[in-house]
Amino acid sequence: MTKTSITLAGFALMAGAALLAQQQPIVKTTSVTGSATIQAIDSTTRKITLRNDKDGEEDTFVAGPMVERFNELKVGQKVKMTYYESLVVQVRKPGDKVAPAGMEASVTRGTGAMPGATISAQERATVTVKALDPAVPSITVTTDDGRTVTRKIEDKKNLEGIKPGDKLELTYTAALLTHIEAAK
Repeated sequence: MTKTSITLAGFALMAGAALLAQQQPIVKTTSVTGSATIQAIDSTTRKITLRNDKDGEEDTFVAGPMVERFNELKVGQKVKMTYYESLVVQVRKPGDKVAPAGMEASVTRGTGAMPGATISAQERATVTVKALDPAVPSITVTTDDGRTVTRKIEDKKNLEGIKPGDKLELTYTAALLTHIEAAK
């Protein structure tokens, strides 16, 4: 995810959040869970064909070298996946410390009898409030690389207590948890 993406996601969150006025962090989380059944495996190309258990749609994926236990995968096994996403927006007044911008990613391999892993990434960015227009209502910010972005806010109450010069600290986190279940 790019800084632009988390900036835009932050504004989308602000559009529906009323906590900014109290200067408390806004936390928005979502998760999606699904499963698929392995239909085919090509060991030479490391391609796996999965059928979505919900709608029957099939797709083929290449398992890169990150998939260390590829040889343990078998046709008929279930692949269970949960995708988590969260965004935290914190209003910082001029002079407040802000977390440094950056991105971190990690892969944690499962140690159970069946293959599994958690892949996660977190990105942080801070934008500076440049202008507010309560009539629209909208907010204009400047990113740390100098771009100016303006977004409409659904509820102008969300702009209360925010002033030009304030900083919005955005932390976006995404994680994919996956594990294999034995074929039945």
